[in-house]
Amino acid sequence: MALPHTIAVAGKGGVGKTTTCGMIIDYLCKKKNGPVLVVDADANSNLNEVLGVEVETSLGQIREEMAQAELKGTIPKGMTKADYAEFKFNSALIEDDDFDMLVMGRTQGKGCYCYVNGVLKSQVDKYAKNYSYIVMDNEAGLEHVARGTLPHVDTMLLISDCSRRGIQAVARIAEMIREMELTPGQMGLIVNRAPEGVLDEGIRQEIEKHGLKLFGVLPQDDAVYRCDCAGEPSARLPESDPMKTALKGVMQQLGL
Repeated sequence: MALPHTIAVAGKGGVGKTTTCGMIIDYLCKKKNGPVLVVDADANSNLNEVLGVEVETSLGQIREEMAQAELKGTIPKGMTKADYAEFKFNSALIEDDDFDMLVMGRTQGKGCYCYVNGVLKSQVDKYAKNYSYIVMDNEAGLEHVARGTLPHVDTMLLISDCSRRGIQAVARIAEMIREMELTPGQMGLIVNRAPEGVLDEGIRQEIEKHGLKLFGVLPQDDAVYRCDCAGEPSARLPESDPMKTALKGVMQQLGL
């Protein structure tokens, strides 16, 4: 079976990264070209809210439960620690009609992130062959991509709002990707929240100054703001929504 097409999404907090990621997932699901595995690797993300799914448990929570079970001696009799871990981590896969989802979540205690990163990688490796696409929402530091959590990165999408500081932030992420020699198949910038979908000339100059490839521009979208205020999933906005329409065009140009 062919390897899944993997899409990594990155950008600093507050620029609409997770909303954009949710709409990308919705677009891929509606194409019906095969199942999608969603990996929420940003400890501060709320991708499940954008998608409209409940998260009962995360890998971080399971890690804590396992630590407590080991401490209290409550691992079920007849199960080794490895068996118990496998049983618990299998329950972390959230199955929706159109996609499945793994959530890293927050962890507590010292040294937990290394362990959960390792678990996340092993879970992705285990499930990857069953999917046509893997979409990973990352924190700005790209720690999970750097640790090889994804089998490879086909498309790296850098998300910014239409501010100079936002562009400068993704330029640093792009530099980090080059330094880590991650060599994604294609990498570029999607600028979010542009008034009427038009970039200011000064922002265009900032993008060119940093040598970033511009994949597309998404408009400021009042409907997304209203969804956020009401706690409703913005990924489920109608296909006529301006941000969704613009993003569909970008994805099609990228061959996705």
